[in-house]
Amino acid sequence: MPDLLTDAERSAALPALGASGWGAVPDRDAIRKVWKFRNFVDAWGFMSRVALVAEKLNHHPEWSNVYNVVDVTLSTHDCHGLSRLDIDLANRMDALAGTAEVQRDLTLPVESLCRVRTRHG
Repeated sequence: MPDLLTDAERSAALPALGASGWGAVPDRDAIRKVWKFRNFVDAWGFMSRVALVAEKLNHHPEWSNVYNVVDVTLSTHDCHGLSRLDIDLANRMDALAGTAEVQRDLTLPVESLCRVRTRHG
């Protein structure tokens, strides 16, 4: 069973993840990031690549996809919080996301490209 991150591990890993757009999930020991891809195919391709990595790690994200948006939350259910698995998967996801736009303000509602098009066009 994975162990929760120690204070030293949190201090070493979380600032860099925060700088790349990962944020804390309120009332939970978890991190979240939202990517906006050019289109559905790019978003689905990202999810497919991540699925292969997640399966190898035996650590699977909580995520949703609406058209070009992929919203991910990471936490290790076995230890009820953040573990090294979450840090490793977050870093791998960042590498696989390429040039996708990152929604930095996670207090805003996540809007997919199709909803924006519906409102404005």
